[in-house]
Amino acid sequence: MQQHHVRVHRSDETLARTDQLAWKIAECAADPVPVSDEVTEMIINRVIDNAAVAAASLTRRPVVAARSQALAHPRSFNGVGGAVFGEQRSRRVSPEWAAWANGVAVRELDYHDTFLAAEYSHPGDNIPPVVAVAQHLATSRGLTGRDLVRGIATGYEVQIDLVKAISLHAHKIDHVAHLGPSAAAGIGTLLGLDPATIFQAVGQALHTTTATRQSRKGEISSWKAYAPAFAGKMAVEAVDRAMRGETSPTPIYEGEDGVIAWLLDGPDAAYDVSLPGAGEAKRAILDSYTKEHSAEYQAQALIDLARKLHREHPALRQAQGPDGQAQGPDGRDIVESIVIHTSHHTHTVIGSGANDPQKYDPTASRETLDHSIPYIFTVALQDGSWHHVDSYRPERAGRADTIALWNRVTTTEDPEWTRRYHSLDPAEKAFGGRVEILLTDGTRIVDELAVADAHPLGARPFGRAEYINKFRVLAADVLEESEIVRFLSAAERLPRLAPEELGELTIVAANGLLASLPTPNGIF
Repeated sequence: MQQHHVRVHRSDETLARTDQLAWKIAECAADPVPVSDEVTEMIINRVIDNAAVAAASLTRRPVVAARSQALAHPRSFNGVGGAVFGEQRSRRVSPEWAAWANGVAVRELDYHDTFLAAEYSHPGDNIPPVVAVAQHLATSRGLTGRDLVRGIATGYEVQIDLVKAISLHAHKIDHVAHLGPSAAAGIGTLLGLDPATIFQAVGQALHTTTATRQSRKGEISSWKAYAPAFAGKMAVEAVDRAMRGETSPTPIYEGEDGVIAWLLDGPDAAYDVSLPGAGEAKRAILDSYTKEHSAEYQAQALIDLARKLHREHPALRQAQGPDGQAQGPDGRDIVESIVIHTSHHTHTVIGSGANDPQKYDPTASRETLDHSIPYIFTVALQDGSWHHVDSYRPERAGRADTIALWNRVTTTEDPEWTRRYHSLDPAEKAFGGRVEILLTDGTRIVDELAVADAHPLGARPFGRAEYINKFRVLAADVLEESEIVRFLSAAERLPRLAPEELGELTIVAANGLLASLPTPNGIF
């Protein structure tokens, strides 16, 4: 990896274009280095993973709305259009709108892959815009599955490398600001564009995708799913403009009034960003990990720990008392308190350290509850399981025993868990925590878990079989068996797909399913 020192430059300083971070990203994207077999296999896994979580969200309101917007924009000129999850493969829309609809479907349940470092990310968000452009231009430009694999590998590489080096959330900037440039770079690789064109696209994509983190604070709305789809859509449009010769604000990162100076660490800031050098393989996807559970990634290990405690301590699930709380033989409430010792990020983003009363509100939105570790841990502890629908139902959140225990769960930052969260050593990097349960009789139950069971270093790491099973489980109620088999066959042949076969990388809902849903009206 080549390390690039990035700092703010005054307007009267000379910063050559080739020394700018956006140019370094563009050079990385334009490098025709082959993709290794190991990376290719993981890309196939993530294409399957994206389709799995998209299938589970096809009937959800935000996805229906995004899909209806996309369908109002039929395929544009110069290509055949991109496919839309759920619709017939023959029905195509303009690629930026396919990226939009599919991006919302993938993100809606917060259930696909993740990478956490200085910033956090869901790098699978790169897949919808790159696939949409590939499908649109496949036959006119002779794009194959191998070209698509290269584009996706770049998207993952650039986003993960930015996430390792530059924190956005520390300055209340939403993490999709790293996604706009990475998706533009991935599309540039897919199309074989030159560094100068990709450079302009990266700058435009970054400039148009910086927004505040309010979308993930307090009462979290459906925009949480739309934000990465918007970044993907902006990336498609940025590449289109750059291909037509239009330029971007320069230098976008290092400028006196640029992103670093005014949105991040300020005019005296500097970062060291590492990117693959010329001829060096793009392998960052192998550093990422997917989710077994539909919840924010820092909740994954804690869900698994709650399930373990449920199995090992039956007393925690004894008969309910008058206030709904578990009771012991003498009728007293069993649990006095539950404290989760964890990283700063987990404590302040999804824990009680966020100081969001909504995280303890049984009427809160699903988007809010999937960012509330007090709620998630409570339900997983009580049920011994976690379900992407049932665990969020209003009646589940409103149970008296759940509310009573939920309000006794807090988080606290532990410096050691914070250090491990930011560690660059994969063997000690951790996203879990230590749980201390104090019972009313003075007994303490203490246990911890560093990584989720599905993590590469976890108890049951995800491999191809687990990705396929996740797809089958989530698609079972919305796709016909024949469609499940067809999609899996296409996905597993990804690097060998011919141009006319790239349209196979979508899913078609069971007959009549989408027609039964009310379609919202808007401007389009």
